[in-house]
Amino acid sequence: MLYLFLRRFLVAPLIKMLFRPKVTGLEHVPTEGPALLVSNHLAFCDSIFLPVSVPRQIVFPAKSEYFTGPGLKGKLVATFFRSVGQIPIDRSGGRASLAALNTGLKILEDGGLFGIYPEGTRSPDGRLYKGKTGVARMAIVAGVPVIPVAMIDTEKLQPGGRMRPNLFYREKGRLLPRLVRPGVAFGKPLDFSRYEGMERDRFVLRSVTDEIMYALMDLSGQEYVDMYADKAKELIKAGESVDEHLRLGDTKAS
Repeated sequence: MLYLFLRRFLVAPLIKMLFRPKVTGLEHVPTEGPALLVSNHLAFCDSIFLPVSVPRQIVFPAKSEYFTGPGLKGKLVATFFRSVGQIPIDRSGGRASLAALNTGLKILEDGGLFGIYPEGTRSPDGRLYKGKTGVARMAIVAGVPVIPVAMIDTEKLQPGGRMRPNLFYREKGRLLPRLVRPGVAFGKPLDFSRYEGMERDRFVLRSVTDEIMYALMDLSGQEYVDMYADKAKELIKAGESVDEHLRLGDTKAS
């Protein structure tokens, strides 16, 4: 199987040799059977460090654009994404989002591990942002263990949303290595079986999502921001302050 070959003999050894990621709490990930892995999202490389940290394959939804690039480069990128267990999904919203959830449910139904970022996009400033309720709906319908995962310091390898790891920095005209050892911390499984059959109740969905985000906040040590990350990105792009909008009680921002 291509995934196992590339992961075991190429991707994982290379990642571990270059970055030496510190992995803790791996005992919380079941050695067999389904589980939903929910993670904070600091950098593009989260979708590489997390899969190579677990002996089993984790399937992640990834933007379909990563698999449709032109030419040889596009094919290499697509092959790499598949090698770390990612599948192309249209995440533009509406029916596309429903398709992504259904794909995840099918993987869980087949006994696999499915990974998802509740924030929906990378954090714009290293803080933890409000989770979207799709993760709660999936957790309730699937009825599987939900394992919080904290990515730690990965944004320092890819500051400013860079796609390539920034392994060096300049200081007084000299190029020096960026000594960052990223971390992947797995928390104790969360059980939401008490909400069985309540996946259409929006208050339940928000409650479950907030419980997941609290577990991620506790595990990662991040500051929590009661606003969706995509809205925060819009504000930052427009030169506005996220904190100022929150202080003024901008309900549209959250």
